[in-house]
Amino acid sequence: MHWIGIAAAAVILVFDIIFFRSDERMLFFLGGIAFSIAGLPFIIGLVMEGRTEQGVNEMFLEFARNLAESVGAGTPVSKSIVNMKNKNYGLLSSYVVKLSNQIELGIPVNSAFRTFADDIGSPVIQRAVSLMGEAERAGGEIDYILESTAKSIAEVEKLKKERKAAIYNLVVQGYIVFFIFLGIILVMEYKIVPMTSSVGGLSTGGGFDINKISEGAGVAGEGLTPEQFTRPFLYLLLAQGLFAGLTIGKLTEGSIKKGIKHSFVLMISSFLVSTGARLFLVPAAA
Repeated sequence: MHWIGIAAAAVILVFDIIFFRSDERMLFFLGGIAFSIAGLPFIIGLVMEGRTEQGVNEMFLEFARNLAESVGAGTPVSKSIVNMKNKNYGLLSSYVVKLSNQIELGIPVNSAFRTFADDIGSPVIQRAVSLMGEAERAGGEIDYILESTAKSIAEVEKLKKERKAAIYNLVVQGYIVFFIFLGIILVMEYKIVPMTSSVGGLSTGGGFDINKISEGAGVAGEGLTPEQFTRPFLYLLLAQGLFAGLTIGKLTEGSIKKGIKHSFVLMISSFLVSTGARLFLVPAAA
């Protein structure tokens, strides 16, 4: 999927450079489309990774409960894991099979569990396995430990869902505020700035004369067209989209990494809207 996106983006870029290298506005617009196509598979991968992690955590909760019941009935931990080898745990099934195979080969349960947690890579499962290992070394009852671990995972997942539901309105508000900001920037760029550029004493040859604007401040400069004057607005939108997305991810899911997908959506939207407006709303220079 990633290579298909990169290849499609490369084709669009080559087409863009060959046919529109003399048209700066079309060059930037198609370049933004190419970048979005190249980045989309990686963002989809991040979303799928998050869903996979959530699914694995839910299945590990079921696995821990079944293991606690089996051990509580008097079956040793190692034998319980081997007996659970053929049960369906969804995304976790392959990891459970590997765990039972390691135990059958004679690898200690603690070592096998650490490998199990490292293979999955979920912080929740790594924390639970570490807790189980420490409690067992301290001489605790393994069935009580497993039951407590299952309850702990259930509470963590419940709190995550409650936080996401409680803060959903803030996510929606964040997107609404950003797109309102985007609309204000577009109005300034294509309505207010062109109007002010024609005000007497501020225009020289159809553009801003920085010498006249900054007269008395000791700042020297050259005349700027409205397009040159408003170009930094795009950088402002991109910076706003980047940090707004990271903030949304941190608030909703507790991880800046999870905010990358929000940053991607906001930055690509702002770039395509800004360059598209410049392409379709501003007449081409003669």
